Amino acid sequence: MDGLMQLARADMAGVDALIRERMQSPVSVIPALAEHLIGGSAKRLRPLLTIAAARLAGARDDACLKLAAAVEFIHTATLLHDDVVDSSQLRRGKVAAHLIWGAPSSVLVGDFLFARAFELMVEAGSMQALEILARASRVIAEGEVLQLTRAHDLNLTQDIYLEIIKAKTAELFAAAAEAGAVVAGASPERCRALRQYGQDLGLAFQLVDDALDYSGVSDELGKNTGDDFREGKATLPLLLVMERTGVAERDFWVRTVDRREQTDADFERTRDLMQDTGALDATLELAGAYAASAKAALADFASLSWRPALEDLADFAVARRM
Repeated sequence: MDGLMQLARADMAGVDALIRERMQSPVSVIPALAEHLIGGSAKRLRPLLTIAAARLAGARDDACLKLAAAVEFIHTATLLHDDVVDSSQLRRGKVAAHLIWGAPSSVLVGDFLFARAFELMVEAGSMQALEILARASRVIAEGEVLQLTRAHDLNLTQDIYLEIIKAKTAELFAAAAEAGAVVAGASPERCRALRQYGQDLGLAFQLVDDALDYSGVSDELGKNTGDDFREGKATLPLLLVMERTGVAERDFWVRTVDRREQTDADFERTRDLMQDTGALDATLELAGAYAASAKAALADFASLSWRPALEDLADFAVARRM
């Protein structure tokens, strides 16, 4: 991860400058709210992925910088909307924006950032990249709605859950990498390879995040541990522990997940059950498999710098379990 950030330092400085320039508005609440989220300690993984994919594919100009900034705006807009939907308390270690400025302002600033993203895509001058990121925006919204409609669903299958996270999380990783390759003029085969890398990387990240919600530390996560449980989100660790405890704990899951009638001790009990049944380990093993698949997608790239750095990023995705 550090090696990739070092390689992309100059490019990411340009992306940051674009982000700060384009989040400005004469309506003062817009830059203030955007700065609260964008100006934090975010790693900017998705725009970093756009830059890395473009450079790995041979890009020599700066068109990828505008696409990278657009990717970050899309991501930030979805976070603002998600926090309102989920009534989240923390985001990136800060009080969620909707608790400071209100839900209407958060939603509308999210809309503003989406608009800025599309302006940047047009300026990048690639109709194909515009199509990729526009499609990603639609798929992400579909994934969020699908997750909302299946909230608290004790019968959610692992396949449907993976479909949800592929749409709501992995799609933007995939599109970020693919758009970078496209704007670099890469062959269709290489564009597909980098899209596969991004998708598998995104799945690995999300699965580790799901596990960390039950095993991590709030200061490291930038949000409260147990938020998924308290919101009744049926993530993979929860689906596995419900399946593996069977009828013995059925009443417990109906009360805590379906009806969300929870006590402070319920989260600790759930964590213990996850450890006992191996649900967390199984989630992390699947994340590791996706990270390995992401690295395999880079097999035909010969770069001595960008390829190893992207392989390290896949390793970082799963090393966060520590």
